[in-house]
Amino acid sequence: MASKYSQIILFSLLIAGIQVLTHVTDSSYHLTQLTMTAYYSLLVIGLCMLIGYAGQISIGHAGFFAIGGYISAFLTTHDFSAQKGLPIVGFLVKTGIMTRRPDLYGGDLLTVHPWTACILAVCTALLIAFVIGGPVLKLRGHYLAMATLGFGIIIYRIVLGTTLLGAADGITDVPAFGLPGGIEVSGKGAGRIANYYIAWGTVVAGMTLLVNLIHSRVGRALTAIHGAEDAADAMGIDTADYKLRIFVLSAGYAALAGVLLTHYNGGIGPSEASVIKSVRYVSIVAIGGMASLWGALIMSLLLNYLSLRGSFGTFDDAVFGAILILIMLFAPEGLLRKQIIGDVKALFGRSAGRGEDQ
Repeated sequence: MASKYSQIILFSLLIAGIQVLTHVTDSSYHLTQLTMTAYYSLLVIGLCMLIGYAGQISIGHAGFFAIGGYISAFLTTHDFSAQKGLPIVGFLVKTGIMTRRPDLYGGDLLTVHPWTACILAVCTALLIAFVIGGPVLKLRGHYLAMATLGFGIIIYRIVLGTTLLGAADGITDVPAFGLPGGIEVSGKGAGRIANYYIAWGTVVAGMTLLVNLIHSRVGRALTAIHGAEDAADAMGIDTADYKLRIFVLSAGYAALAGVLLTHYNGGIGPSEASVIKSVRYVSIVAIGGMASLWGALIMSLLLNYLSLRGSFGTFDDAVFGAILILIMLFAPEGLLRKQIIGDVKALFGRSAGRGEDQ
């Protein structure tokens, strides 16, 4: 029990240490990419839970990310002034569900409040995940992968071809997401440090929830399902229900990440829903360790940061594709899997034994 929380504390200290290091070295501009990395990492840990513990692969989680981001972006930027005469709109304005804000040209916009938009976006993603999860999760192996891939392609084509969602240009001028205490989620330079801690604080909260879930009765049931689904079903575990719940939970993580990153960037484009994005997330989970939340999180921190800094150049997508192929060929359990320490000890133990024999 103490061990799982010590890992969370150590990771929190690492995050704080990185921020202090950027301050000391006068390189706080790195915090922008690190903040974006945090939101992508929120999706990754949710996907790791689905793949590594429920044993279900999804190549469509970029779709849930886009659902969250686009719904929140549309609701907080679309002007509902034409409907202001309706009684329901007047009621929504009085209750704070809808709000007025200035536009880029000094005009007045009547839009949905970011908090309301966030709740609606995440709930929509949860509902869609619940509706498609029932039939889709009955499939296994490459059939499941193909089904989730099809879902991702559908979302991508919808956001790319819908004029109301900005089509190929996406949605811009998304307002900041206000938080208690006057803090807001936005890309403004003045709030760079605050946004860094907001983003990674959200990830830490998400990790805490998942770590507790893993060490609960639900976590033990998921481990049994991943190890041998038929055997778990025979032992009385409702495998279909558990798989659906984790699928919905991981979709919620992806949607929340999409909402927050959209408000941080001030916009969202169709590339966030592309298939290659989903492949990237699966690659990160694979290299970190299919059943290692901490491995997936560390690799997400490293690889997403390098990608956002442009370290891979024009070969960015190719790098993640190659990583996935190499991991599947040579280290299917990931580089930072749970058993890596034991494997290293065993390797050195064998080496020492050979030395004594000689």
